Amino acid sequence: MSDEQPTAVEAEPDPEPGSHDEGPGGDAEETPAPGWWHRSHPTFASLTGFYGGMAFIILVPGLWAGITAWLFGQDRAESLFPWVLLTLAVPLALLVPRHTRRFALYLWIGIVSTAVVVGGVAALVLWLLIDH
Repeated sequence: MSDEQPTAVEAEPDPEPGSHDEGPGGDAEETPAPGWWHRSHPTFASLTGFYGGMAFIILVPGLWAGITAWLFGQDRAESLFPWVLLTLAVPLALLVPRHTRRFALYLWIGIVSTAVVVGGVAALVLWLLIDH
């Protein structure tokens, strides 16, 4: 029997990031790779989609109304307001490619749930103000 203990083989250190990506001029292109959170975390698309939908349903109509009122006046902005529905084409288009489908699904969940909550609270407040 030998008294020697087996030693772990040390791995060579990885080369610097981007050193193996050489461009046409031989220069290394340093493009940071997305972190593990963006690449493979199972809830990243869900959380960003849901909160993106919440922001979308609140910010887009407000910005549309504000910008059109600033540019064209209040009366014209009110007549142009239904055109904000065209912005819903973006979340619909995200449902088509397989790569963005999960994000788009949660984007729609955020849009619909925020609209339902805001509408429900507005209806409750109006009912309380009128009835009481």
